[in-house]
Amino acid sequence: MRLPRSFSGWTIAVFGILAFALGLLGLISPATLLAMLGFEVLDVRPAGDYTLVYMAASSMAAVNMGVYYMFAASADYTPFFRWTVPFRLVTFVVFSTLVLTGAAPGEFFGVGLWEGLGAVITGFALWREGKLLPSRQDAPTT
Repeated sequence: MRLPRSFSGWTIAVFGILAFALGLLGLISPATLLAMLGFEVLDVRPAGDYTLVYMAASSMAAVNMGVYYMFAASADYTPFFRWTVPFRLVTFVVFSTLVLTGAAPGEFFGVGLWEGLGAVITGFALWREGKLLPSRQDAPTT
């Protein structure tokens, strides 16, 4: 795997490394990740509580996403970088709304902030590099 060759690539690589690391943490120690996010950690879970299953599934998704981001950064795959910006902004809005409505604890806002700030930084990097919008040269020919 190669190091990123652009500022935008580095923003994607850092996000990927963090997603990968936090995903591994959630797989190895779901209680630690739950506590970091401000959720109550129970010593014993009642029947029908699938919190740990959900933590394993979302943590595995974070591991996979981290790998995708690192590979995209390594390949300097700018279209991927661009695709992440609006979707990470939507994630910021949804996660922030969960906190503002009381559905999630205040600490969970950090996840939304991580997504939103990361999207803005990646978008800025793409804009600065002149790659925020695809050029006609990037369009497939028919």
